[in-house]
Amino acid sequence: MPIAMPFRALEWSLQWSAYYLSRWVLLEVLEYLSVLSVLFAVIFYFAESGDRRKQKHYQAWQVVNTAQGKGGSGGRIEALQELNLDHVPLVGVDAAGAFLQGIQLHRANLFRADLEASDLRDSNLEAVDLEYANLKSANFRQANLSGAKLQGADLSEADLVNADLHGADLRGTSLENADLRNVDLAGVQWTDIKNIENTNIHGMRNAPEGFAAWAIQHHAVSVAGEE
Repeated sequence: MPIAMPFRALEWSLQWSAYYLSRWVLLEVLEYLSVLSVLFAVIFYFAESGDRRKQKHYQAWQVVNTAQGKGGSGGRIEALQELNLDHVPLVGVDAAGAFLQGIQLHRANLFRADLEASDLRDSNLEAVDLEYANLKSANFRQANLSGAKLQGADLSEADLVNADLHGADLRGTSLENADLRNVDLAGVQWTDIKNIENTNIHGMRNAPEGFAAWAIQHHAVSVAGEE
């Protein structure tokens, strides 16, 4: 019996050592599995990011299209800004009569958009593409339209009081009955403006040489009016 004691003690030690080692291995395996699960989650997240972006764009377009013909914002400010931030072209978008005051659409592609009678006061439309857009009766008071492409756009009866148009392209643009009081016209491309009849140019700033005389010759007016 005394002779067997050391062997039993050794057996007991080995059993407990095996037990602790098995627990350590199990914990290590669980740790690795945890790391792998996080890794797979990250992979799936990026793999599905394209689908999520498409879904986000689809929902944004739903907001814009559902609100067509209605007044107010209807969520269009956020939707249009989100689409533009993702560099989605807004070609031909219909937001006529919409309340879009303060919208941020820097460098947006609004080619042939319909923004007739929309409220775009205080908006950032720097370097925006509004070629051949319907902007009739739109309110651009104090809006930033610097560098905007406005070739062939209809700005008749538009309110551009205190707007920034420096560097804008106005070739072929219709400005009939528009209000250009105190507008900044530094560096605008103005040759071949389609129509400037009855346009109020009172107080315009930084107009190119010869523009004022040409405008008056083509029946523009200069009336102080009320702001």
